[in-house]
Amino acid sequence: MFSTVLVSVALFFLSATGVRSFSVTTTTNNVRVKENDGADLKCSYSADFGSSARVEWKFKDIKGSQTYVVFDGKPTQPYAGRVTLYGNNLRINKVTRKDNGVYDCEVSAGEGQFGEVRVHLTVMVPPSPPMCRIPSSVTTGKVAMLTCHDGDGSPPPTYKWYKDNILMPTDPSKIAGFQNATYRLTAASGNLDYPAVTKMDSGQYYCEAVNDAGPPQRCKGLKMEVLDVNTGGIVAGVIKAESKPKPSVVYQPTSLHSGDGGGDDEDGEFKQKSSFVV
Repeated sequence: MFSTVLVSVALFFLSATGVRSFSVTTTTNNVRVKENDGADLKCSYSADFGSSARVEWKFKDIKGSQTYVVFDGKPTQPYAGRVTLYGNNLRINKVTRKDNGVYDCEVSAGEGQFGEVRVHLTVMVPPSPPMCRIPSSVTTGKVAMLTCHDGDGSPPPTYKWYKDNILMPTDPSKIAGFQNATYRLTAASGNLDYPAVTKMDSGQYYCEAVNDAGPPQRCKGLKMEVLDVNTGGIVAGVIKAESKPKPSVVYQPTSLHSGDGGGDDEDGEFKQKSSFVV
């Protein structure tokens, strides 16, 4: 009896004030579909919108760019031939990875009569072998940056790094045998950063791209060698260069002849007695 009274009071209040819900709902909040398959995005709204309600669909891609898919009851030019509107629902006939993002179903019926609901669409694309950048040599104490990226996988892949065929933990401080490691690994971006490399960081590295649309893919392994600065060799080279003997040049004066036949030598010729080193 008490509950019946409450319902009656609520209905009376709604009728007297004109307050309505104008709700918009969906049964497909998250849609996951393989690339080149069709996708159905559903939308429904409450009866208080009336029979002349206007339904529009908007799309925002993963980069944040937004556009209309359906406007004024029909598909926009970029989507003409690709989508079908049946009732309030949207069907994408053949999805591509560019269709990844969120779709908003917006319903309006006049001033103040508005509602919307969001549908997330994920197009499933297996990862491709990622592009890796691994320096071949780095000097001890210097910064080393290793990068890994795959632009094909959807949902966007996460990344794993391996050194000498051993998986590198994202947080090395929590794994035995890695507590002394100084690297920073970001699984979402694929970056592996060494603030100051040591000889222990030398090794064979490769990266792996992972998502749930297909098997993981890896890049070709490359060796990174960490080298010491060879100060001893530099000093030895300088000393060797400075101690190398200079070439000797002997100065031989031109022979002199006396007009009167005099002189110290019987043949009248002046001979060099010593060498002058220049």
